Amino acid sequence: MLLLAFDTATPAVTAALHDGERVLAESTVIDARRHGELLVPAVDRVLSTAGRALADVTGVVVGVGPGPYTGLRVGLVTAASFGDALGVPVHGVCTLDGLAWAAGEAGLEGPFTVATDARRKEVYWACYDGPAVRVTEPAVNRPADLPADVLAQPAVGAGAALYPDAFTDRRPDPAHQSAGSLGALAAHRLAAGEAFAPALPLYLRRPDAQVPAGYKAVLPT
Repeated sequence: MLLLAFDTATPAVTAALHDGERVLAESTVIDARRHGELLVPAVDRVLSTAGRALADVTGVVVGVGPGPYTGLRVGLVTAASFGDALGVPVHGVCTLDGLAWAAGEAGLEGPFTVATDARRKEVYWACYDGPAVRVTEPAVNRPADLPADVLAQPAVGAGAALYPDAFTDRRPDPAHQSAGSLGALAAHRLAAGEAFAPALPLYLRRPDAQVPAGYKAVLPT
């Protein structure tokens, strides 16, 4: 097994190789505006560091969000392209699940909340009863609108760090997505025979860009 994992649903442009037992190489750059520029070089970097070729990859793991439209589609289109070119399966994994697995690797046990920055003064969030057990569907809300029991739990992720008045029990790790943890979670699910989400975007809301509602009529004179 050699899994190529990456995620562009958050400001972390992160890629890693996982052989089913351990992370062989990982690269993470925090830059919310250059996902398209940074992802493929990150893939090249982890392959070079691990001394592997792209042809060695047996599966692609990609974070499906939730996340902003522009960044998220970079990872998903790249995953589909690699999967098609290599003839290997593409496994979709919720980005929040990857962060939850990383929290478990950092020693956090359930229950806890994962929250990432959704902009517009909102967070993407979900609740977990352990690193591999999500107990709510991913959602997007203003922190103040979340249930009191959700806010009272330990919380990880950049979304929790942005709103300390709401998430009062914040934990420092993980602050950002890790493709190494995403790959480790995928390897765990493959070993257990679990199903994966389709490699389709989980947006949860409409994109910021909108088609204009009306156009000014221009008639020939």
